[in-house]
Amino acid sequence: MSQSDTPESAGEMPEAGGSTSYDIPMAEHLRAAIAQDWDPAPPMPHPAQTGVGPYARARRAALSARFPGTVLVVPAGGLAARANDTDYPFRANSAFTWLTGETVADAVLVLAPAPTGHEATLYVREYAQPGDVGYFTSRTHGAVWVGNVPDLADTSAALDLATRPLAALADDLRAHRGRATAVLTGIDRSVDAQLPHASAGSLAEVIDELRLVKDEWELARLQQACEITARGFADVARELPNVLDRPVRGERWLEGTFWRRARLEGNEVGYTSIVGAGRHATTLHWWRNHGQIRSGQLLLADMGVETDELYTADVTRTMPVTGEWTPEQLRVYRAVQEAQIAGISEVKAGADFLAAHRAAMWVLADYLHSWGILPVPAAVSCDADPERPGAGLHRRYTLHGTSHMLGIDVHDCAQAREQAYREGTLAAGHVLTVEPGLYFQVNDRTAPAELRGIGVRIEDDIAVTDGSPVNLSAGLPRDPDEITAWMRHAQGTPALP
Repeated sequence: MSQSDTPESAGEMPEAGGSTSYDIPMAEHLRAAIAQDWDPAPPMPHPAQTGVGPYARARRAALSARFPGTVLVVPAGGLAARANDTDYPFRANSAFTWLTGETVADAVLVLAPAPTGHEATLYVREYAQPGDVGYFTSRTHGAVWVGNVPDLADTSAALDLATRPLAALADDLRAHRGRATAVLTGIDRSVDAQLPHASAGSLAEVIDELRLVKDEWELARLQQACEITARGFADVARELPNVLDRPVRGERWLEGTFWRRARLEGNEVGYTSIVGAGRHATTLHWWRNHGQIRSGQLLLADMGVETDELYTADVTRTMPVTGEWTPEQLRVYRAVQEAQIAGISEVKAGADFLAAHRAAMWVLADYLHSWGILPVPAAVSCDADPERPGAGLHRRYTLHGTSHMLGIDVHDCAQAREQAYREGTLAAGHVLTVEPGLYFQVNDRTAPAELRGIGVRIEDDIAVTDGSPVNLSAGLPRDPDEITAWMRHAQGTPALP
């Protein structure tokens, strides 16, 4: 990987992370020569062509109504150093993207009080252009190094949002000195430093509670994420025969197979993929993905594609790697499938958020008791009183909650208050997962020997409506017979349908 000229010799601010580059310094005559004889840099049209503008404007208006007379500052964040002078891939702060539709680093949204509501301005960094030595030397903001960026006019037109250069931010913020100001802190250190007396207040909380209800544009993005994810799962099923019973890290090959689809049709994976074969499926967050794939195992794959607009799917399927279920695997799978069906049926406007969890846990506890594993009946294990003897014993095998909100983040709206989220009531526009599972650890003496090492989870992304729930990820089968038929079909089709 190439290095740039030192930031100091290029007349630049230090690059991300403040690391030092050890490239050859540039003499003044070389700096002058390099700055000359360039045509304009190739233009970079803004990628936001999906009509987000009116929706983002409505979101800003909703936020404005909650903070009358207060200057609101929401930064995108900046690059984070991975090591020395290399950075992690950038992902904008979710609240910023929700309010703007923008995804670039260093940008800042300012909502300034106006006679009616707020006036929104997006501050965007302009990259070094021909005639500026930084065009050639800056590894983070030089168009030769990282490609050009859309100009302010294109950004403004694409997002339907007033836009100014980032260099004007400091002076513009000073013009608001003395006014009540709220900022999302901890995202951009330079913004925090410019607003030392601003209050974080309830800004993050309010934004996340507003984000709980998805508009139609967001629902379309989530549907798209689920459809791409389904194609990624088909890619994984197609590749299974190529890693089966081979002395290779098959889990990682399958992880990479899904990642390729995510990068082809979206921005990235929405979270670190979980690809667990055999006993690895019983580790809830199995992120190492370094195991082999062996005949007779189940494969638990928890994966989701993030769209270019940063909305992510979150889907889990469990499948027999050879396309054939053993009786023990099928017994566990059908119990989890029944639990998920019960949970999804409770996802409706007016129900409380935990209704799906209670329904799914009752089914699993009842099965565990009928199998002689759970020493108390479901009515006791699922009792709402946690102090009742025997309450919660099923959790040894179910491990986790059944649902979480989904959207721009895989665990969306995490700053919302408990009473608005976990203790809240579902409404049309909420999107949440329903993902019960059963996990029998290989070293659990309470589990029958034939079930130890089996882990099954089924997860779908469910949109709440005023009627029946909508399964956004229904393109992937859940019935065990349909799963094996789907696997056979995937393995007989080309990789890029």
